[in-house]
Amino acid sequence: MKESILHYVWQNKLFLPNQLKTADGENIEVIDVGKLNTDAGPDFFNAKIRIGDTLWAGNVEIHIRSSEWNKHGHQTDKAYNNVILHVVSEIDAQVLKSDGKPVVQMKLPVPADIERKYNELINNAKWVSCEDKINQIPAIFVKSWLNYLLTERLEQKTALIQTYLSQTTQHWEEAFYIALARSFGFGTNSQAFEQLAKSLPEGILAKHKNDVFQLEALLFGQAGLVEELDDEYEQRLLREYRFLQAKYNLKALNASQWKLLRLRPDNFPHIRLAQFAVLVHQSSKLLSKIIDNPQLDFLMTTFACETTDYWKTHYRFGVESPERSRKTGKQSVESILINAVIPFLFCYGQLKGNEPLKEKALSLLEQIPAERNVIISNWKNTGMKIESAYDSQAFLQLKKMYCDEKKCLRCRIGHKVLTI
Repeated sequence: MKESILHYVWQNKLFLPNQLKTADGENIEVIDVGKLNTDAGPDFFNAKIRIGDTLWAGNVEIHIRSSEWNKHGHQTDKAYNNVILHVVSEIDAQVLKSDGKPVVQMKLPVPADIERKYNELINNAKWVSCEDKINQIPAIFVKSWLNYLLTERLEQKTALIQTYLSQTTQHWEEAFYIALARSFGFGTNSQAFEQLAKSLPEGILAKHKNDVFQLEALLFGQAGLVEELDDEYEQRLLREYRFLQAKYNLKALNASQWKLLRLRPDNFPHIRLAQFAVLVHQSSKLLSKIIDNPQLDFLMTTFACETTDYWKTHYRFGVESPERSRKTGKQSVESILINAVIPFLFCYGQLKGNEPLKEKALSLLEQIPAERNVIISNWKNTGMKIESAYDSQAFLQLKKMYCDEKKCLRCRIGHKVLTI
């Protein structure tokens, strides 16, 4: 028996009311199980329970065994003095509050089929525990859960954006610059891009935005990716960077943090930095413009940046390749919108009380095709319908935060599977 099952059965009232009795044999009627507490303190707040003829209002604590009350130190913690019921699977000890009063205890009867289904669900080795049952869940129910998951994912990204705002003294354009830079790392080099942006303030780039060569010098030099080699263009960039480095007292990053292994040439950090330099060159007060015109066509055009000529025949310094366009591709632009631009619009709308902007952010996700990756492909193999980025972002959240963590009891789909 796991404590999470007791939580699940209690929270969803999956017990027969006439089976509930205290350790002393008094009848218990659960009027309200209370509100789940995910922070420190008792497990459920503000429950309403009738014990015998007396109606009680207060908190509920849940453990596998009664003795865990003392093991966790609740007998000396005043935060537990308002516990009206200790719900357990096994009563193996009498427990007291810090004021010396005994705690009423109840052994919670867990339906055998719930425990069996849970063990089957949690202990299998499938890609997701319910992959062979998820198609039995009504589509409208799944859609409702996906709506919640998408909002949860955006709120998590909002929390990261708020961290950037805190680090930049609430400078929205600077915070957007950091988030945007991170998105140009496309997962593999996201952390390195974020560190680069934090070490090279947007204000410095803004002073040189009219000269794309100087922007490249600042970005490549600060990234630690220019060396004293035979490549003439690299040498010119290095000389320019050293001048600007001294001017702004910059300390370059270590080149070792950039990852190249198993990357296609178009995803090399050199190409992404060259595209980012052109974006800075072509943009001014970019966040303000996006907020004023949050339309997909405008966004797709804005972030589709063609590199300078050198990078059309190179993907690393001194390494020539057949000439080709190095414009940011459609899927890459969509990824930047999904991971940086749209979360920023959502965050801005949330913090500024601009509900239409939040709705527009969600609408943009519905207009962008679903992402293509192994996780989304596997979800489609289970029969799930995933058409837009709205869907794919929700399913990514489901896999990462619930399926991978085996939080089936906190997943609405898992809950439904256990009751069918």
